[in-house]
Amino acid sequence: MSTRNVLLSGIVGSTAYGLARPGSDVDRLGMFAAPTEDLHGLHGPKESYVTTAPDSTLHEAAKWCRLALRGNPTVIELVWLPDELYEVRTPLGDELIGIRTTLLSAKRVRDAYLGYATQQFKRLYDRGAGGSSAADAAETRRRTAKHARHLKRLCHQGFELYATGGLAVRVEDPDEYHRFGEQVAADAMAALPLLQHYEAAFDGTRSVLPEHPDEAPVEAWLRRVRAHHYTPVPAEYTPVPAEPSV
Repeated sequence: MSTRNVLLSGIVGSTAYGLARPGSDVDRLGMFAAPTEDLHGLHGPKESYVTTAPDSTLHEAAKWCRLALRGNPTVIELVWLPDELYEVRTPLGDELIGIRTTLLSAKRVRDAYLGYATQQFKRLYDRGAGGSSAADAAETRRRTAKHARHLKRLCHQGFELYATGGLAVRVEDPDEYHRFGEQVAADAMAALPLLQHYEAAFDGTRSVLPEHPDEAPVEAWLRRVRAHHYTPVPAEYTPVPAEPSV
């Protein structure tokens, strides 16, 4: 990650979940602070940088916060990683980890995690059994199994976060997830009972999370980020004062 002012970054995705197998991609996610002076111009700085070789995503601090406040599962995991998976940790990054629970709210966590899982199920159902060749069918099966694993993970982690206010990024039994993926690859409808189970679990559980996230600590943190990364730029010219009117 070459973008300046990285505040926090680490290894996410299958490696973080414990679901990686030989040949799996290594995904990285991070957050950076745009120079505060760049925010004052006519055109704001770029908010995200995404590369595929290697696979990495960097979001500007304000954008990351907005996504996290909406309950976005992909960005939220950045502040819940095991210590050994962080590759960049700064004091401001540690401050954000310290206030991570203030980003959460019951409805947004439920809607985001269960919503993502439902989208995954629809993709599995719509994909069909395979392609026109053996190679296409094998690739379809592989992708279906992968998406099924993540459907199960989203359901489990989302419910854990909703019910307890905490998130364990690494799953307890990776082999169980791989078995589930193979079952769904053979029959997409095998994922439906799991999805229905978690829908009922959410409905029947009173969340420990508040109704709305507490934006004040995050707002204060972001203002500290802006202050820390502010370097005044000298003006290129001095305007001539207007003559006083008579």
